[in-house]
Amino acid sequence: MPVLEFGTAALTVAPRLPAAGQLDVWLVRRAALETAAELLDLSELSEAERRRTASFVRPADGVTYASAHVALRRLLGGYLGLPPRDVPFVREPCPGCAEPHGRPAVVHPDPPLHFSLAHSHGMAVVAVSRTVVGADVERLPRAETVEVCTPALHPGEQGELAVLGDDGERRAAFGRLWTRKEAYLKALGTGLSRDPGHDYLGADPHRRPAGWTLLDLPSGPRHNAAVAVRGTAPDQVTVRWVPPVALYAGETVDLDADGTVGVPVPVPVPVTVPVGVTTRVSDWGA
Repeated sequence: MPVLEFGTAALTVAPRLPAAGQLDVWLVRRAALETAAELLDLSELSEAERRRTASFVRPADGVTYASAHVALRRLLGGYLGLPPRDVPFVREPCPGCAEPHGRPAVVHPDPPLHFSLAHSHGMAVVAVSRTVVGADVERLPRAETVEVCTPALHPGEQGELAVLGDDGERRAAFGRLWTRKEAYLKALGTGLSRDPGHDYLGADPHRRPAGWTLLDLPSGPRHNAAVAVRGTAPDQVTVRWVPPVALYAGETVDLDADGTVGVPVPVPVPVTVPVGVTTRVSDWGA
């Protein structure tokens, strides 16, 4: 059990690993640009993460990156019973060459803890589970994106998009299948080095890769999000928002908080497998 030192006192903090069959998904909004420099706590990030934050040309992208990684460290620190800056990150072996530049991971406790982080245009998703998991979030695609990327998809996916006459429906369908695809490829550890046309991640769950569960997630009106979990469907999926204040200096992420502000807005999770889902979303997060 980890022991945290505070001056001359010691505090023992028990890990809070998810139960077997439990999938926790945390949605994170970028800190407000006007106050990010003053309030966002970068002290818990590694030197490499701080350099990456400063390297973005667009300040909004840097704040999104920093918000995502502060949230990730505080969440994993809570699960592991460790200070956020002490979360032991490693790289798993690459599936292609076995070199240590594969899927990001933590030094696994027993039982293991798996996570996946994704961020895009002001929003991030962190998925945490006892089994291998991949997550993705993307801004809703433009028509030009759909046109350019569709030829690279699986033939079955291309066929599904081709029968959609309405441009809005086609963009929405493409956004859902693309986030499933990236979540699956991240869970494999290959990313887009694997041909995106090789695997079917379209609307028919029976045609998707065997041995994996794909879940579409509620993510507000401007993004799509999805999670891929190795094995059968989780017994329980909980989707929560990380309050913006939880990213500020002196604050923490409460793993027991419901993540709501005011009256919760019920948003159903459109899963395609029998799975118990609890969604806790806020009026500021929708």
